Amino acid sequence: MSEIKDIHLSGSFPRIDAVQALKHKVYFWQPMSSEFLDTSIEFLKGVGPQRAEALKKELGIFTFGDLLHHFPFRYVDRTKFYTAAEATADLPYIQLKGQIKSLIIKGDKRRKYLIGRFEDSTGGIELKWFQGAKWILSSVKLNTDYILFGKPSEFNGQINIVHPELELASEAATGIASTLQAVYNSTEKLKARGIDSKGILRLQKNLQLIFPTSFPETLSIDILKEHHLVDRKDAFVNIHFPENVQKQKKAEVRIKFEELFFLQLKLLTQKLIRTEKYRGFVFGTVGDYFNRFYTEHLPFPLTEAQKRVIREIRQDCGSGKQMNRLLQGDVGSGKTMVALMCMLIAIDNGYQTSLMAPTEILANQHAESLRGFLGEMGIQIALLTGSTKAAQRRKIHEQLKDGTIQILIGTHALIEDTVQFKKLGFVVIDEQHRFGVEQRSRLWTKSDQPPHVLVMTATPIPRTLAMTLYGDLDVSVIDEMPPGRKLVKTVHRSDSHRLQVWGFLKKEIELGRQVYIVYPLIEESEKVDLKNLQDGYDAICKDFPAPKYRVSILHGRMKAADKDFEMQRFLRKETNILVATTVIEVGVNVPNASVMVIENAERFGLSQLHQLRGRVGRGADQSYCILMTGAKLGNDGRLRIKTMVETNDGFKIAETDLLLRGPGDTEGTRQSGMLDLKLADIAKDQQIVIMARDSGIKLLKEDPHFQAPANQSIREKLKQIMQRAGNWSRIS
Repeated sequence: MSEIKDIHLSGSFPRIDAVQALKHKVYFWQPMSSEFLDTSIEFLKGVGPQRAEALKKELGIFTFGDLLHHFPFRYVDRTKFYTAAEATADLPYIQLKGQIKSLIIKGDKRRKYLIGRFEDSTGGIELKWFQGAKWILSSVKLNTDYILFGKPSEFNGQINIVHPELELASEAATGIASTLQAVYNSTEKLKARGIDSKGILRLQKNLQLIFPTSFPETLSIDILKEHHLVDRKDAFVNIHFPENVQKQKKAEVRIKFEELFFLQLKLLTQKLIRTEKYRGFVFGTVGDYFNRFYTEHLPFPLTEAQKRVIREIRQDCGSGKQMNRLLQGDVGSGKTMVALMCMLIAIDNGYQTSLMAPTEILANQHAESLRGFLGEMGIQIALLTGSTKAAQRRKIHEQLKDGTIQILIGTHALIEDTVQFKKLGFVVIDEQHRFGVEQRSRLWTKSDQPPHVLVMTATPIPRTLAMTLYGDLDVSVIDEMPPGRKLVKTVHRSDSHRLQVWGFLKKEIELGRQVYIVYPLIEESEKVDLKNLQDGYDAICKDFPAPKYRVSILHGRMKAADKDFEMQRFLRKETNILVATTVIEVGVNVPNASVMVIENAERFGLSQLHQLRGRVGRGADQSYCILMTGAKLGNDGRLRIKTMVETNDGFKIAETDLLLRGPGDTEGTRQSGMLDLKLADIAKDQQIVIMARDSGIKLLKEDPHFQAPANQSIREKLKQIMQRAGNWSRIS
């Protein structure tokens, strides 16, 4: 037996060791510290093969390290005791000390349950178990002191606790309870195997009993000292078994910092690799096309913010390094004009350019806009989408290869293998979060040398989220709106005000203006009580009858040609009202549309509401956004509506949206898995995000290749992370 305890094991075990260990039921040998976290969870005391399989399937826990990183979602104070007389249904989890006086099985053959009577000196409460009755009957001792823990509720006027946790008072002193007891997420399948929250806590205890003396550290001594961080072993001990609130908080900060530090370091390192490894086309000239457009064709003066961003892009493209830049700007801030002028610089230097948009509607609109802006300048522009006819497609392919086409605008069709450029030097990706990273990466195959890449978004991204999602990119922000543009007036109206709202719409239509009415669903859903598009369209047609009013409909399930037909009718003012889903959220530009009505506005995210509002206010007339909701609003819905009414600042809105919804919805702006954070929260931990990024920048300035002995632990950890993750550092 002693021979087995001395075996050092890693994540993959020699078969004889595993078999021998299982045979002797020894699950708690001491692996070497460097291999400890990679040890299979099967070999932890209290797990074994069957439970290990369940932990892998249900919670993704394969190793000791995975279990350590299965963090509590809250803690309960186990120092406070209540009496039975104090127990009320409005209390959270409570702890009592007393005795179980009786246990009786009740119910019928189909459903049996166990009822217990718990008493202390002040009175008694009822205990209920709907599962595990046989185990409770065989293991619980009557008239013996127990520590009981659970959530009180009320049934038929009597206080009861369902499935309480029980611990013999005599064993409590040596048990797993600490001042703050961790509570963990589990699943029904795991609970059936005895791995509920308390079961996970026991496994954490078993794991901590075999912690190696020398626990592998991942941060340098300098970083630990600079930020007053506890060491890694202490952090893991006090995140699962905190001695007090102060130590729990210190452990939490340390673990959050580590997560965010290595996320930032990965992004910063990828950026460093890209700038060192990949050379960029040098745009050394600002020539005739740019200057002619600026002096003769510019439709309105550039804002100072637009000029600043153009200078930043010009500097990148003239540096000899490949540009990867994110351009943020609120709806209507003039991002497209900036992109066009930078494309003209590329053309001045003899390169082709492309602009990729997520929808055919937006691609068509970009083509029309650019052709209108460039007028008679003689620049060859082509449009390539899924609707492009075969003959026209072949012609475009030929003209791309011989260099005739200077600007290619399109959708996903641009990344097809058959699309080959003669000399692609500059790529613009609009509303880039609509494209997967692998789709965007295929643009790199269109050129022997990586083109400069400018990705644009009209969805403002809070600073901490931008530096986390886009830490490997340079970021430009257009934080100034064109002069003279009127802010959209936003109001909130409930269904009881619908007749007044309809009356207002009719007055706007009589003035020659147009209206959007947006619904969240296409067809009725039994699960969600929302107004659906088709019913809404039918009702609006009755309330706005032909021939005086003309109503059209647009949604994502329509064929591309039908969508384009309806959109063109609205653009030509042949219809007064466009009833639509959020298919019109991005890029649709109808200057004559002055009113946006959003039905069930409380069900939309803030960023989406802001995008929809941006579809109006694009002309000279005062525009309005009307948020329609039911009479009852939840707290989050009320805050979203209040925020929209009070501000038009997209960045303020994005900050509130991040706090409400977290970063999950924004994760699509990068690749899946980018925010693989177990404990840190981008919205709530903004100070730690900034602290982690600053530390990463400082480290790379002082020791870019991690050569210093003090940084070897960081080097090893980063190497593991890089090996696990796909390297998309070349892609925007």
